[in-house]
Amino acid sequence: MPRDVIKRIYGDRLRVRVCGLCFYEEALLLVRHKALTHKGYFFSPPGGGMEFGESAENCLIREFYEETGLRIKVKRFLFTHEFLSPPLHAIELFFAVEDIGGALKTGFDPEMCIQEQIIEEVKYMSPSSIKEEKGDQMHRMLNLVEQPLELLNMQGYFKFDNKTLK
Repeated sequence: MPRDVIKRIYGDRLRVRVCGLCFYEEALLLVRHKALTHKGYFFSPPGGGMEFGESAENCLIREFYEETGLRIKVKRFLFTHEFLSPPLHAIELFFAVEDIGGALKTGFDPEMCIQEQIIEEVKYMSPSSIKEEKGDQMHRMLNLVEQPLELLNMQGYFKFDNKTLK
């Protein structure tokens, strides 16, 4: 079911997404989604699609609260990642964020009905836990670095391992 739901809601169109990197000491906050990987789940930083007329900062604040229950302050823009694996295509803007309140909880995606929710868990993951999980079930940016904190020093535009149409 998640494959059909994801394609119906997000497929065959370009999306602009914002993603927030929120650390507690060296642990990175990640969302586990039911997903299309061989392990049946996918970890990525909290974030989501921008709506017309919404700033990137306001979108990230909204998405973070919906998915994690946390209030954040957007600190600075880091880098851009292009994801292209038909039917999905997204331009992802990554920001450093700071937790300023709220209570960590497993949130929801308002674009999906209750029976179709794909968010399974929200948690801080240590560098060693992330390293153990490396593979296609982790966001590609997490597979690029040895330590998650390295992401805070990255700049530029990244596009790799994409499966483009031929």
